[in-house]
Amino acid sequence: MFCTLGEIIGSAGSRLERTLSGIPGKKCGTIIFSAEELSNCRDIATMQLCANKLDKKDFFGKSDPFLVFYRSNEDGTFTICHKTEVIKNNLNPVWQPFTIPVRALCNGDYDRTVKVDVYDWDRDGSHDFIGEFTTSYRELSRGQSQFNVYEVKYKNSNLISIIKKEYTVSPKLYFPECVKDIKNSAVTQLNFTVAIDFTASNGNPSQPTSLHYMSPYQMNAYAMALKAVGEIIQDYDSDKLFPAYGFGAKLPPDGKISHAFPLRNVKNPNCVGIDGVLEAYFQSLRTVQLYGPTNFAPVINQVARCAAEVTDGSQYFVLLMITDGVISDMAQTKESVVNAASLPMSIIIVGVGPAEFDAMEELDGDEVRVSSRGRFAERDIVQFVPFRDYIDRSGNQVLSMARLAKDVLAEIPDQLLSFHEKSRD
Repeated sequence: MFCTLGEIIGSAGSRLERTLSGIPGKKCGTIIFSAEELSNCRDIATMQLCANKLDKKDFFGKSDPFLVFYRSNEDGTFTICHKTEVIKNNLNPVWQPFTIPVRALCNGDYDRTVKVDVYDWDRDGSHDFIGEFTTSYRELSRGQSQFNVYEVKYKNSNLISIIKKEYTVSPKLYFPECVKDIKNSAVTQLNFTVAIDFTASNGNPSQPTSLHYMSPYQMNAYAMALKAVGEIIQDYDSDKLFPAYGFGAKLPPDGKISHAFPLRNVKNPNCVGIDGVLEAYFQSLRTVQLYGPTNFAPVINQVARCAAEVTDGSQYFVLLMITDGVISDMAQTKESVVNAASLPMSIIIVGVGPAEFDAMEELDGDEVRVSSRGRFAERDIVQFVPFRDYIDRSGNQVLSMARLAKDVLAEIPDQLLSFHEKSRD
């Protein structure tokens, strides 16, 4: 089986289950992937445990006990993080000291539950369960004391205690509460929408000089930008259904100009995967007439209406706009951006071709926040990049696309978090 890290993280609860294959005619079972963001905790703990009066499990002798430590996950499940050695024929064992990164034990969360199971070792692998107890790293870090004596819960009462505890400490990293909320909820899903410039300034699609020219040997700039950004972000969109729109074209049969027309179907703008978006884009080039002007506001408002319906943090909308020229409705676009800044929404603008894109910098509010009619955008939600800055000189399209995707998507995580911060205020 094959999957990407993005697919795992983008799955509900960051948990992905897949069927294994490879042996014809046989069921190979399933594999479950669970993703969790690692903390920057660099603490390392050394501890030693002992037990008294453990339950006797072997008929002709004493138990052969060992401990299994489990880290609790964000979804309530447990993952093995350490096993001690087996102490043969002993109901009062003293295990050897062991060292473990605190990140492995509890992901840096000192109060997260740590579960410890006690087993009697059997040669055939069917180890007998003696009992269990739960604690936390904060409790364990107290070292040898009355607080670190645990009753092993099963049939008989046994005691396990800490007899040695050492640790090294690294500086703490502060995580805002909103980050913790997002991490713990693990329910924010991305909704990816595409908008493509179909204005006449792109040139006749049938001519090799056109930015929309469909060469049999290589992708045009629009297709490269779509594929570069879309193939990464699609892994974080659970349904893989992407609304795709065009703007600035005359539509058949009456030649009506539209600035937010679905590429695939008037009744259903959704395309299946990025390949579906590319197919709809190529098909539209054959059916519409490139025209103008270059109006951004209608398609921004279209996505904003969808985002306005879901403001509880469960969904976040990302609009990718690809254009070749200067915006014709800058005042209306600024107003649309200011309005959208209060919604769970980000806008990525990729400029293709040789045009000057100075006006676009006004929308990319890294230096000065976008404003309209005296109102400033609550958040910076626009990222603009000119594609020509990422084209590899040797003509390597894969490298060009990788460079573009890296910078284009760099601001999305912070923009998503900024929405959650604002929604908490």
